[in-house]
Amino acid sequence: MDTNDSSLSSTSILTQLLLNTTAFINSTATSFSAIDGCDNLIEAVLFDLAIQCINVILGIPANLLVIAILIHNRKEPSTSDIFLGCLAFMDAYFGAMTPLSFLNLYLWKLKEVLSAIKFSYGVKDTSGPLFLSCICLDRFVAVLFPIAFGQLKHFKYRLGLSVLVLCLTFAYSAAKMVGGLPNFEKLFTGEVLATFTWMVVCNASILWALKKSTGAGKDAMHPMKKKAFKMVLSILCIIVFNYLPLVALFPFEDYYS
Repeated sequence: MDTNDSSLSSTSILTQLLLNTTAFINSTATSFSAIDGCDNLIEAVLFDLAIQCINVILGIPANLLVIAILIHNRKEPSTSDIFLGCLAFMDAYFGAMTPLSFLNLYLWKLKEVLSAIKFSYGVKDTSGPLFLSCICLDRFVAVLFPIAFGQLKHFKYRLGLSVLVLCLTFAYSAAKMVGGLPNFEKLFTGEVLATFTWMVVCNASILWALKKSTGAGKDAMHPMKKKAFKMVLSILCIIVFNYLPLVALFPFEDYYS
C-alpha cells in the first residue's frame, strides 16, 4: 500500500512538473506579440496600417520630390530649406517602414523589427512637430524681427538647431523603442500641446504682421512678404488639420486605452 501511494505521489509530482514546464514554454512562446500587445484591437491596427498606405503611395514620392527640388535649388536656398529637407526625409523614412509593419505582422513576427517600427513611430511623433516649429520660428523672426534675422541668417545657426532637433528626436524614439518608462505618454502630450500652441500663436502673429504692414493706400504686398504670407498660411492649415483633432482629444485620454 505504501509502495502504491509512493508511486502515485511520484506520478502526480511528475505530471505537475510536466504541466508547469508546458505552461512555461507556452507562455514564453506567446509572450511576444508582433502588434505589441494589441491582439484584441487587430481591426484598429489593420485600419491604421491601411491609412498609412496612403503615405506610402503619395507621401514617399512627394517627399522625395521635395528633397530633389531642394537639392536642385541649393545655389539659391531659402533659410528654411534645411528644416524642410529634414522634415521630408523623416516623413519618407516613416512611410518606408509601413511595408515592414505588414511583413512583420504576417510573416516575420520578429521582436527586432517591431523595435525598429516603434523607433520610427518615435521619429514621426517628434520630428514633425519640432521641424514645423523650426520653420515657424524662422518665418517669425524674419517677419517680426528683420534686423535680428539678418544677423542670424548664416547657415550654421539652422544647422545647429537641426542637429538639436535630431538629437531630441532620436532620444525620444529610443525611449519609445525600449518602452516601460513611467508616464512616457505624458511627454508626447506635453510636446504636442507646446508645439501646437507655439505654432498657432507664431503663425497668427506673422499673418497679422504681414497684413498690417500692407498699410492704407497699398494695393498689394511686397513679393517677399506675399511669399512668406502664403507659406505661413499653408503651414498654419497643415498644423490645424494635423494636430487640432489630437489636441482636442487629449483631455479625454484617461478614458480610452
